[in-house]
Amino acid sequence: MPAARATLTISSKNYSSWSLRGWLICRMAGLSFDEVRVSIDDPSARAELLLLSPSFLVPCLTHEGAKVWDTLAIAEYLAEVLPGAALFPADRQARAHCRSVSGEMHQGFANLRSALPMNLKARFTGFKVWAGAQPDIDRIAEIWRDCLSRYGGPWLFGAKPCLADAMYAPVCTRFETYGVALDARCAAYARTVLAWDLVREWTKDARAEPEELEELDVEF
Repeated sequence: MPAARATLTISSKNYSSWSLRGWLICRMAGLSFDEVRVSIDDPSARAELLLLSPSFLVPCLTHEGAKVWDTLAIAEYLAEVLPGAALFPADRQARAHCRSVSGEMHQGFANLRSALPMNLKARFTGFKVWAGAQPDIDRIAEIWRDCLSRYGGPWLFGAKPCLADAMYAPVCTRFETYGVALDARCAAYARTVLAWDLVREWTKDARAEPEELEELDVEF
């Protein structure tokens, strides 16, 4: 009997940054999977999207009997079961660096998340960044500049996208949504990510979603 096809449970493509990260990781790894959508009307999904939940249960990957949630756990799992996935740089030191900047995105930048929620359908002109979020923006730009300088771009760790690019992809969409000013090198990187075929595919689906989360569609 053939093994069941893998599934990835996700939330809204328009609003869920964590779902985007998990989906990118699975696609980058070359995993064949079916998407399972959780409606934004689901109380737990709504709590996650509005940052009212301390834990993030989507995305969740089900694969050959294993159930893995949390984006970094999914990345490490796929790197283990699909060694050719190339989610991490080949060089040991670069891999350590990749894990570090990915972990920093995973654990930090709470002010950025709350002040600039992901919303791919929206565009806010003249948006004033809350002062508490500016240090997060500055730190992200510092990370990007360091990686691009060390590894030569156009991706954070060189010629091909890796886990770190998946982790920072939703940030690029936030910067576009809210018109965040970036230096030339960071702006070029953000354009590279937004032009990525996988991000373009996700964005197309997000814009077709009929669901709206009123709390995140207000004019700031």
